[in-house]
Amino acid sequence: MSLDVSPQLLAEAEHGDIREEEFVHTVRTSLPYAYDLIASLAAELKGTTAEFSDNQTPPPSEKERGQLLRALASDAIRTSLERHFGIALAFQNCHRVAAFRPAARGGETYGRFTSVRSQVLNQSPEFRDC
Repeated sequence: MSLDVSPQLLAEAEHGDIREEEFVHTVRTSLPYAYDLIASLAAELKGTTAEFSDNQTPPPSEKERGQLLRALASDAIRTSLERHFGIALAFQNCHRVAAFRPAARGGETYGRFTSVRSQVLNQSPEFRDC
């Protein structure tokens, strides 16, 4: 299970839409490693003129790697985090996630980061089992 959903949030969802802030709070408490990593990338990006900020450090354990994979594999989680932090996310492997400014989508740097060529060049034997 990706998220630890409170009974209250579940009841709200059963009766209609929920506030995205409540959903992001659930993501934050359920997937703290993923949330904190993305928050730090967003803060780093906002504090610079760089085109993107990215993480190249593997997670400390499979538990944290699983959190990151679950967060980025879910469209709802991923897009909610993008809106919450005002960024566009890109993901290459088990841990290389990058935060871009939303306007960068469709641009040269974003396209290069998300290209099949970059995906191939970013592979190494230690990523085979992630």
